[in-house]
Amino acid sequence: MKNFNIALIPGDGIGPEVVAEGVKVLKAIEEMGSNLSFSFTEFPWGCEHYLETGKMMDDDGIEKLKHFDAIYLGAVGYPGVPDHISLWDLLLRIRKEFDQYVNLRPVTLLNQSLTPLKTKTEADIDFLVIRENSEGEYAGAGDWLFKGQPEEVVLQTGVFSRKGTERIIRYAYEEARTSNRTLTSISKGNALNYSMVFWDEVFEEVGKEYPDVETYSYLVDAASLYLVSDPERFEVVVTSNLFGDIITDLGAGITGGLGLATGANVNPEKEYPSMFEPVHGSAPDIAGKGNANPIAAIWSVSQMLDFFGEERWGKAVLTTIQDMVKETEMLTPDLGGNASTGDVGDSFIEKLKIATETTKVK
Repeated sequence: MKNFNIALIPGDGIGPEVVAEGVKVLKAIEEMGSNLSFSFTEFPWGCEHYLETGKMMDDDGIEKLKHFDAIYLGAVGYPGVPDHISLWDLLLRIRKEFDQYVNLRPVTLLNQSLTPLKTKTEADIDFLVIRENSEGEYAGAGDWLFKGQPEEVVLQTGVFSRKGTERIIRYAYEEARTSNRTLTSISKGNALNYSMVFWDEVFEEVGKEYPDVETYSYLVDAASLYLVSDPERFEVVVTSNLFGDIITDLGAGITGGLGLATGANVNPEKEYPSMFEPVHGSAPDIAGKGNANPIAAIWSVSQMLDFFGEERWGKAVLTTIQDMVKETEMLTPDLGGNASTGDVGDSFIEKLKIATETTKVK
């Protein structure tokens, strides 16, 4: 029996609602004779915690989290707490402290009816974005000079180290080689004449070690156009922190919305726990109404299972998601259905049970 200890940070808004459905899926897998067990420890950190204590997480929060196998995060952000505080004092702090330098965001069309691109099918939109997750434009380096004065100057410095740039690009080359897919680098070397020129040079240098991997390199503005007009040209994508953040939301837009967008923050060496999350945000306007879409949170469970080395279960979860979105009556309102969050979770588990009995996933 394999046991995995998971830290739960349900967070804000709809976070607790969707995380609850993901936990239900893991418990159901445990009950299916999977030879897996999961234990959960919940931490009440987030914006409500900040409003009560002045802190997004406990002072010793990193120490409390470091012994878990994974972290399952719901959402961060709520009115009354500045976004830069909620982001930097919880999510980015965990990413940086645990060196979760790989951000994996699949952009996969699960049902042709979900894309606004009228001529595109599931075969046309299916790629993986590998985003540098520890430095770049989100390094937090800079200064605010002469604040409030006429000569006020703000500096925001992107940090691209040899170590950080090379390791994310090498990770992407390995993924492309292993999966026999093309690799596309997205940068902006024509305008960012230090950081992105350096990125492009490292991409070319590392590529010499992978002559079997077919590569492309696009400027981010051109890539944004191609994501809409010709998404089939992308298979594995590697890009910087900021560009990855933006283009994956665009990817969500062409595959059905943020309710289907998931992300894994990975420390590949497993020296520290990795973190899995839906990336739709806290959506405070619908919190507590019971109609939040839990599919992205469940998809992040699939990513977690893959990370644990349980790829068969990860694939079973993803396949069940694909089956779910074909039946609109059991989807939440954002996808054209009228089901509740809990209804979607319950229906998902029933479908997963049927699928695993058929395929004998154990």
